[in-house]
Amino acid sequence: MQWTNLSEQTVYENRWFRVNLADVVLPDGRHLDHFLIRLRPVAVATVVNAANEVLMLWRHRFITDTWGWELAAGVVEDGEDVETAAAREMEEETGWRPGPLQHLMTVEPSNGLTDARHHLYWAEDATYTGHPADDFESSRREWVPLKLVPDMVARGEIPAANMAAGLLMLHHLRLG
Repeated sequence: MQWTNLSEQTVYENRWFRVNLADVVLPDGRHLDHFLIRLRPVAVATVVNAANEVLMLWRHRFITDTWGWELAAGVVEDGEDVETAAAREMEEETGWRPGPLQHLMTVEPSNGLTDARHHLYWAEDATYTGHPADDFESSRREWVPLKLVPDMVARGEIPAANMAAGLLMLHHLRLG
């Protein structure tokens, strides 16, 4: 039941993504024109402190016009290591520099349309370095008790699937 991508043509491209049109062969031999979006990898990071509180951001997403809790995240720059990008994003967006990062998981949030891969990391300690450079990314940054995460996900307060998956995994690892 494998689909085969015979070729792709770029329809649109910018610094953030490419929209391609693929010639795909289905298992029964039929061809299908399929649009797809090629994206840069995304690095995500947070810290869970000794009190089992997780550092989160409260922010608005204009595309879906929703508010919700998220973790610090951003694209991996050219030539940048994913773990380094995760640490950089966390410090830029929260003002906290993480200690040694541990890989939590890699998820593909919409693999029927895009090749996006989100790499989630976490640390057990962090150092406050000052007000976040990218404070426009969120309305506030807070330490949220990890024990509250499952109910927050259930209420829709953590709407992004990648963030919900990572936070539920942290809940399982630390409190499960």
